[in-house]
Amino acid sequence: MSLPTITPPAYQPQPTNSSGGLQGLINMVHSFLGLVQPNTFPGDTITRLIKREVDIQDTAFHKEVLTYEAGFLVCAAIGLLFIFLVPLVGLCFCCCRCCGRCGGFLYQKQTKHTDCKRQAFFASVLVVTIILLAGDICAYLSNQRITQSVDRSFSIFNSSMSNVETYLESIPQEIDEMLETSSVPLNEANSSLLNIGATLGEKIMVQLGGAAEKALNTAEQLIGETVTAKQELENVNKSGHRLQELQKELSKNLTTLRDEISASLKKCGKPCQSVSVENLTMGANFSMVPDVTHPLNLLTDVISSDTNATIAEARKTLREIPEKVNEQTKRVMSDAQSQLHDVKQRIDDIRGNLSVLDALKNLSRFTEDLVKKASTFEPDVVTYDSYRWIVGVVLCCLVLLIVVLNVLGLLCGALGLDPQEIPTSRSCLSNSGGLFLMASVGFSFIFAWLLMLLVLLTFLIGGNAYTLVCRPWASGHLLEFLSTPGLFPEFNLTRLLQLKNSDVTLSSLYRNCENNAPLWSTLHLDDTVSLDEILNISKYTSDIDATLKKINISVGSTVLLSEEQKSVIQSLSKMDGPTHMDFDIIMEQLNKMGQDLSALAKQLDSLAEGATDGNRTELRHQADELKRIQNWVNDTFPPEIQILSTSIQSLQNSMPLILELTNSTLLQVEKAQAFMKEKTEEVVHNESSTFVRSVLGFFESYLDWVKNNVKKVVGRCGPVAWVVDNVNTVFCSYFVDSLNAFWFSLGWCTIFLLPSIILAVRLAKFYRRMHADDFYEDDATETMELSRQSMFKMPRAELRK
Repeated sequence: MSLPTITPPAYQPQPTNSSGGLQGLINMVHSFLGLVQPNTFPGDTITRLIKREVDIQDTAFHKEVLTYEAGFLVCAAIGLLFIFLVPLVGLCFCCCRCCGRCGGFLYQKQTKHTDCKRQAFFASVLVVTIILLAGDICAYLSNQRITQSVDRSFSIFNSSMSNVETYLESIPQEIDEMLETSSVPLNEANSSLLNIGATLGEKIMVQLGGAAEKALNTAEQLIGETVTAKQELENVNKSGHRLQELQKELSKNLTTLRDEISASLKKCGKPCQSVSVENLTMGANFSMVPDVTHPLNLLTDVISSDTNATIAEARKTLREIPEKVNEQTKRVMSDAQSQLHDVKQRIDDIRGNLSVLDALKNLSRFTEDLVKKASTFEPDVVTYDSYRWIVGVVLCCLVLLIVVLNVLGLLCGALGLDPQEIPTSRSCLSNSGGLFLMASVGFSFIFAWLLMLLVLLTFLIGGNAYTLVCRPWASGHLLEFLSTPGLFPEFNLTRLLQLKNSDVTLSSLYRNCENNAPLWSTLHLDDTVSLDEILNISKYTSDIDATLKKINISVGSTVLLSEEQKSVIQSLSKMDGPTHMDFDIIMEQLNKMGQDLSALAKQLDSLAEGATDGNRTELRHQADELKRIQNWVNDTFPPEIQILSTSIQSLQNSMPLILELTNSTLLQVEKAQAFMKEKTEEVVHNESSTFVRSVLGFFESYLDWVKNNVKKVVGRCGPVAWVVDNVNTVFCSYFVDSLNAFWFSLGWCTIFLLPSIILAVRLAKFYRRMHADDFYEDDATETMELSRQSMFKMPRAELRK
């Protein structure tokens, strides 16, 4: 019996956890947060807080929270200090510049290291600008990734819920498929009942007919050999009589001729004394060929006993056993078939005993409601995210503005500056480069505190989301925390799923579903549902078993050979029977045919040449008569001898076989007849029991198949773990990582605004047009080498109006 394989449901593909090319940045953020918050997940503190076992106003609780958040507090303090000091420093710097301090006085002293300083500041500003640009690009990509995450999160949520609904719907479908498969054993059992003659009857026929068929085959072979031996004996009898008649005729002719030749030789006298006719006799004595009438009669009796008809009748009786079984079990089979329908009904009722299916329906309705509620929030979420995206882009544009001003300052300054030109005569392009750099400094002071404020807020949100949710989620501590008994009394899996075992927790549920374990082992349903009791074979097959045991079959008796036929066959092995005939004497006589008469005829012809006329004629006549007799012997005896010889050789080969077959037939018939007489009832009972077990075996195989599928196949809960993984992917990988990458990139840019301010201020003086320049005197005693003249005197600065 071939049972089908449960077809697994088709699920929508899982989302890929793609970092969008920001994996390196995300790893840097994770490492930074690991330094900021190296503490483990505070499960005990949160548990006590949820259970209201701690007073929020308690100083010890505050101290515990502050200790855990020490890293974040330090970073927050640094950020607040930055937010406070940068605008203050910018204000002071602006005031100093207005007073001619801090580079506000446009005078630049020229030294031999002026070019090196300018190039160093240029390279430094360029490097810092590149760093700012890289951070701004990362911030923009992170901001864009958050929006993409919002767009993808709803589709992922819908596909995840669709997978869950498919999973919840597949469990009843798989159970229904298994119950519908019960038609396979029912059809097999029904087919066996309908074809009981072919299934049970043929087995009984084979068991009973095994020994009988062997005996019948041997008897059939014996009859065939007997027919052949009878034909050969008839040939022997016929050829023997014919040879004896020929022998008499030949002997008479030879005696008459011998007397005549003897008389002629006496007349011939002395010349003919050398010829003797005493040996002119018949060499073979065919009278030794026995009369085979009696053995032939025995063989004829065996053949005429109609043994073949008895054998055919015995085989017919055996072949009729299946039909007899079919006729004698009609009523029992009818009752059994009606009970098969009851078994089908009982198997269908199994579904009602699985109360867990009702819980699955509740979960399915819950997921449907969840999807409907989530769809109502999608427009608002998309709208608010667009606002957030605009804010993020504006922040990136502020950083980009500073980067652009730095780049313009570097380009204009580098392209417009003539190193040989005095600072007061610098070109407009070079002066514009310096002004761009100072504009960059001004915007940096204006926006740096705002950027840091936003970085600080997103840092506290995203950093704590990662350390309190995502990191313990990835390590498994979060699920263990959520599985804490009594933490959320309203969310009790044992009560929700109507389970008796309290060992089913979120953590164990996720671990099992992560390995795509079946529902039976995941929920420990063996403690709730006794599968062995529900699928107890005796509950479904006891009636069929009792009905089939009423089978009472009578196959009747089978006569292989009658007593008369056995007696006739037994007569073949008698001492005077054909099987004990000695044909060696006959074969010896067949090889004795006497002397060759042609030689004597030649001698007589030779003597006739020298004999007198009267005697010559007699001798020649007698020689011709010898030749005629010789020709007659050659024409008549060999064919008969050949026939007799062939028949005797055939009988010499077949008679031992007939004797062996006779004994074997009688022995096998007796054994087969005794077996059928003594074992028929036992064979019928055993084969009937085997038939009943085979019918019940269909149900046993089916129920074992059901048990195996329920415990190992039905409800593989991988989709449940996929939902958890998808939530982790959306929340942590998409949102939290993207948010953390965003503030990390902006913080990166904000921090590097400080060196950008300092270096831009220093570099701007090398490009701006100065209001005062060095004044040189031609004093031969004080000279130095400057970059714009080969020799010069130590300058004395004075103000030029």
